[in-house]
Parts: sequence; C-alpha cells; structure tokens
Amino acid sequence: MRLSDTVTASASELKTQFDEMQRHFDEQPYLTIAKRIQLLKSLKRALLTLEAEFVAASSKDFGYRTAFDTVLGDILPTTKTISHTITHLPKWAKESPRKAGLSLAPSKVAVSYQPKGVVGIISPWNYPIQLAVVPVSTAIAAGNRVLLKVSEFTPHTNQVLKKLFSGELSDYCAVIEGEAQLSQQFSHLPFAHLFFTGSTAVGRHIMAAASNNLTPVTLELGGKSPVVITDQVDIDKAAKAILFGKMTNAGQICVAPDYVLVPEKLQHQLVKSLCGLYKKHYKLGVEGKNLTSVINDHHFARLTDLLADAQQHGAQIIKPLEENQSDAHKHRLGLHIVTDVNDQMKLMQEELFGPILAIVTYQQLSHAIDYINQRPQPLALYIMGQNRQTNAHIQQHTQSGTFAINDTLMQVTADDAPFGGLGPSGMGNYHGREGFLTFSHARNTLKTGGFNPKLNLLLSQNKLLMKALKWLYLRP
Repeated sequence: MRLSDTVTASASELKTQFDEMQRHFDEQPYLTIAKRIQLLKSLKRALLTLEAEFVAASSKDFGYRTAFDTVLGDILPTTKTISHTITHLPKWAKESPRKAGLSLAPSKVAVSYQPKGVVGIISPWNYPIQLAVVPVSTAIAAGNRVLLKVSEFTPHTNQVLKKLFSGELSDYCAVIEGEAQLSQQFSHLPFAHLFFTGSTAVGRHIMAAASNNLTPVTLELGGKSPVVITDQVDIDKAAKAILFGKMTNAGQICVAPDYVLVPEKLQHQLVKSLCGLYKKHYKLGVEGKNLTSVINDHHFARLTDLLADAQQHGAQIIKPLEENQSDAHKHRLGLHIVTDVNDQMKLMQEELFGPILAIVTYQQLSHAIDYINQRPQPLALYIMGQNRQTNAHIQQHTQSGTFAINDTLMQVTADDAPFGGLGPSGMGNYHGREGFLTFSHARNTLKTGGFNPKLNLLLSQNKLLMKALKWLYLRP
C-alpha cells in the first residue's frame, strides 16, 4: 500500500505514516541531483495532465471558481516554479567554496547543502494547488521527503492531489487529510522542518507545537495589506490594479489589498473609478461567470457580519451595482467598498480575505506612513504613484513582507525572488533559491590534507604562534 492512498484517521496512523517516510529517507538520505530533477519533471507532467481535473475539482470545492483563478492562480505559477527549479537546481545545490583565511591555511572551507529529512507542509484552501505543490516541489528539490497536510475545505481538490502524488512520487510525498484536530497532531510530529501557510492566529499554535521538538518553521501568514495612493497618481490606472488585486479569487488571497490609504481630495475620484471599472468587468455581479465564490457558508457569513458591524459603527457601504451584489445560498459576494471607517470596526482589525475594500483618507503622506507603522507589518505593501522620490521614501520608511509599485499581487509570481512575511505576517522565505535554502541544511565543511602543520604548535600552545595570531587579528 502506498502512502498517498491512505486517509489518516488517528494520531497513531499519522505517526505510522511519518515513520514510513522517515524510513524512506534513512534508506536514501541523499538523492542525486539527477534523481531530484527526474522527480520534478514527473511532477510537472502529471500536473499538466491533471489540469482539467484540478479546474473541475476546485470549482466544486468553492461552489464555483473561475477557470481563470485556477489556471492563472494555481496551475501556471506552480508549473513555472517547477520549471525554474529544474533549470537552476544544479547551480543551487553545488558546493559553495568560502575563504578560509590565514588562520586556517592550508585547509579549505566550503558550504555544502544537504537534505534536512522528513518535512511537514500544511497547505491552505485558498490556492489549494499552488500552495501545496510549490513548497512540496521545493522540498523535494532539496532532497527531502514530505508529509503534506491539505485543507479539509477542499476535499475534491485533495483527491486530485492524491493522484498527482501517486506512483513513484508517493515515496517522496504523502498526502494527509483531516480536520483541525489532525493539524494539531500533525504539527507535533518530529519533522526536520515544518512549513505552514495560513492565518497568523493558527501560525502561533503551529510554532508553539513545533518548539517541543525544536523543529525549525517557515510561516507564510497574512495580515492587512495596505495600498498607499500618493498625490502623483493616475487614479484610473491605480483603480485597475486595486480592483484586480481585490477581485481575483474573490479577494481570498493572502496578499490581496485589504485597505487603501488615499489623499482625502482623491477619495471620491477613486471610488467613482472603482465602481465604473467593476460595472464594466463584473456587470452581472454574482450572476457572472467571472466571479469566484467565497469558499463556504461560514466565510460568507463572516464577511457579511464584518459589513454589518462596520455599518453599525457609522461606515458607509458602497455597492457598485444596485442588484446582484450578494447570494447567500451560493455564498457569492460582489465588491463592497467601505468608507468612513474607524479602528472600532472589526473589518479594520481582521484580515478581510474577501471582496471587501476599506478606504482610509489622509491629509499628509507622513500620516499614511505612521498609520502603517503603528500596525503589524503586512505581508504586502502597495504604492500607487508616479513620483520616484515619494515611492522610495515610503519604501524606506515602512516594513512589509513584499513591496510593489503600481501593481498588485504580481510580485508573488517572480520565480527568482523570495516570498515571505515579516513579524506577524510570517517567518522565513521560499520561492527560487531562497526556497531551496529553506529546505536545506547549509553544512560548514572544513577540508584539510593529510596533515595539519599547525597541530603541533597548537597542542604545545606555542608562544610564537600566539604572538603571530595576536599580531594578525587582535590589533585595533
């Protein structure tokens, strides 16, 4: 029986699967680079073969999900990442020579990259293919074995993921299903590394559980990602970028724009432009085939509760369309723009993760920067403006996991750049070479020939040697 053919129902079965994967690793602790590349190529072929099944399964899980969101948001970036990894893996994995210095001469120093062992990966529901397969493929590229815990919210997609990691690939990645309680048990396993994508609140529990085994963690979390609109801006172009970032996957993206900081004099123009663009591109609202549903009834209720709470606290809710803005039965929600917000409103305290956009006005740019810095560091920070000095000033005086100017979401798709959060928005990086390093142990390697001529001097605590070393290294 192969690991990917099973569904874990208990902690004992989960431990059995971990032990079996550990056995696989112990039997072959170092996969050749050629073998890793062969596995990645097999994974890529299987992914492309299963494309139609993934599109159909993902749509079933969401109630309705556009093919655009699955292909462009899940399949394409995953395929690109695997291709990029295949191309660059030999260079990433190559031993890196370092300078030994006079004190270690004639020995040589290098850094070699070895697999860590059995890696645990917990993936979320919002991009159930990309956010599962990309870290798994990176972990395999580094030579590890993987247990992949998938979300209980995407059961149909999970079955296709099992097909993906079948055959030979099942010896390198086992797909685990289960409810929240299983995730807790999963994170207590003695993994060599634990990788989690999800909310900040759950991330804290994951890190606490991993600490019992001193397991290193990578946490890809979220937060409230702001957009700063400056005075020097093409407001219509800015609105297009914001609308794309907010409506793709119905805003269910960890780097989706959460709120907009806009000069007070430009607020009306921004809202007008957003409404006009929405009417043009989503003219049928929740009846349109280009709008993905909110994942389930629970999250739909959460979003509508946020809107109701904001309205009770004095916010204005702007709906671009007079009708077809909400369908509770199908858990579909159109764009809702919220103005006159304050910190007492829940939607200004929680990550929205849906098609709701809050608007905050400011008088001076310094006020907008202070507003961001007084809150937890976001996973993404977006700037809309044409003045390079202003944009650079914002970049230098704020912190965030990622940063983009006059664009949204697309910074995540850069194959050769790291992706990760900062503070409450995450810990550690993946994507590209940084992903390979995350799942590898950088091993300090000292190579000395048949005899170290300094050993006799060191053993005898030679005064002349000490004098020479002090002269070389202990001078002001």
